[in-house]
Amino acid sequence: MKANPYHYAKGISFVNDIIFHHYPPSPVAEKVRVALGIKQLNWCSVTIPRVPPKPLLMPLTGGFRRTPVMQIGADVYCDSQCILRELQKRYPQPSFSGDASPGMLWGLSRWTDDTLFKLCLKIVLAVAEPNMPQDLLKDRGRLYFGPHWDFSKVRAELPQLVAQLRTQLGWMDQQLSSGNKYMLGDNASLADALAYYLIWFIRGRWSEGPEFLSQFSEIVAWEQRVNEIGHGTPTDMSAEQALSIAKAVEPTTPESVDPNDPLKLEVGMQISIAPNEDSGEQPVSGKLRFADRETIALIQSNDQVGTVCINFPRVGYRIITA
Repeated sequence: MKANPYHYAKGISFVNDIIFHHYPPSPVAEKVRVALGIKQLNWCSVTIPRVPPKPLLMPLTGGFRRTPVMQIGADVYCDSQCILRELQKRYPQPSFSGDASPGMLWGLSRWTDDTLFKLCLKIVLAVAEPNMPQDLLKDRGRLYFGPHWDFSKVRAELPQLVAQLRTQLGWMDQQLSSGNKYMLGDNASLADALAYYLIWFIRGRWSEGPEFLSQFSEIVAWEQRVNEIGHGTPTDMSAEQALSIAKAVEPTTPESVDPNDPLKLEVGMQISIAPNEDSGEQPVSGKLRFADRETIALIQSNDQVGTVCINFPRVGYRIITA
């Protein structure tokens, strides 16, 4: 199945609009691109490298290296969970909730983005390992599976992993069997973006993916409907231009901390933020700007971008206080 082609628009007010740092083959970026399509948004597309170093991205993110990243002026959003929440906040209609209440959709993302995504990654990378560029293989192995990753062992248990995947995709197929156009009803929702990027990844990156998916007739039909939603309207932008936009403005994220925060955080406190798992990544450090139940943000400054506010989700990340 062909991916939707990008259509580029003119006249976007770059300072206030969405700047999306990604690369086309990224499955996590595809999740956000579908979400941008659900809301039919205009956005600026900055293509970044697949592996570090990322010298024109990391000045914005304080060293955070994962894909994708969203930038609006001098406010930067790391991790797709944080990006999607900010999109819903800034552009509430059409809602990511679709025909459902919003709360459990974010809980659903912890299954699709953790358990199920890592299962898909294991299958794809284990099969592709002999032909993968070594720098990409080493990077992804360490990032997602820790310091002792070994895809030869994963290949030995491949039938077991495929059986696990088959069961879980069967749940999705069953969910779609009610006759609804999308996962939760007749309107596309966050649930569709959360599921679609995994199907997109399996079909496009696992040699046996298309044949495997053919047993799920409801998913195959739904996949085409989601594909037709598209990615909104992107416009190419250079990484240098994105950096200059950040430098030209000040962050708009408010200075505020939830008074009930269990960590007793305070505005201006020196903190570091890092993923919960042992992924080999360096923490991002700076002065606390904002914290609530869902999001935490810190301030950093450097010569390339001036002062930026870098936002992270609370779930999946730990906060280290000085």
